[in-house]
Amino acid sequence: MPVSDETPVDLAPVLESFPSLEVEKGTGALITQPALVLEVVQFLRDDPRYRLDYLSNVTGIDYLATVRKEKRVNEEGKTEIVKIDEPPRMDVVYHFYSMSEKRGLVTLKQRITDRDRPVATSLMPLFRSAEFQEREVYDLFGIDFQGHLDLRRLLMWEEFEDFPMRRDYVEPDDYEYEPTPHGEVLEKAKTHAGLGEGGSEE
Repeated sequence: MPVSDETPVDLAPVLESFPSLEVEKGTGALITQPALVLEVVQFLRDDPRYRLDYLSNVTGIDYLATVRKEKRVNEEGKTEIVKIDEPPRMDVVYHFYSMSEKRGLVTLKQRITDRDRPVATSLMPLFRSAEFQEREVYDLFGIDFQGHLDLRRLLMWEEFEDFPMRRDYVEPDDYEYEPTPHGEVLEKAKTHAGLGEGGSEE
C-alpha cells in the first residue's frame, strides 16, 4: 500500500504525551513551541504508534498583524461576528510520513512569536534531510535555526540584504550585480558556435 495523504494518523497519543500541543483548526496541524519541538519530533519518529521516519518538506510562513473575524454563539444563543486581533508571528512547517508503516501525513508547525527576531530549533539532530530545507527557510525568511550545523544562505548570495519572502520585504530599485561563472561559459559557447561578442555572427 503506497503512502497516502488520506491515510489517517491518530494524534491522541502524542497529544496525551505533550499536553501543551495544540491542533490547528482547519488544517489539523500540530503546533508546538521551539523549546519542545525536538522532544515532540523524536516521539513521532521513534514511538511504534507513529514511526514517522520521513521528513518530506520544510517551509516557512510569515504572518503580519491582522484582525480575524470569527462566528461565535453568544450567551443568548445568537450567532455573532467577533473580531480577534492576531499578533505577528512566523511558522516553520514540517511534513512527516511513515515509510515503514505506510501512513501519513502529519503536519507539525513550530510557532515563533517574536517575528522581529525569529529563532527556531533545527531538526538536523534528528533528520539530516532538514539541513538544506532549513537553510532555504533561513535564506528567504531570516529564521535562525539553533543547532543547525551549517546555517548560511542557499539561494541568495551572501551580500544580499534582507529576506525576500517576508511579507514586509521591500524590493530595491536595482540589485547589486552578482558575477557568476555562467558568463564565461556562455562566451566559450559563442566561440564554438562561431558567434562574436553579443551573439552576432562574425
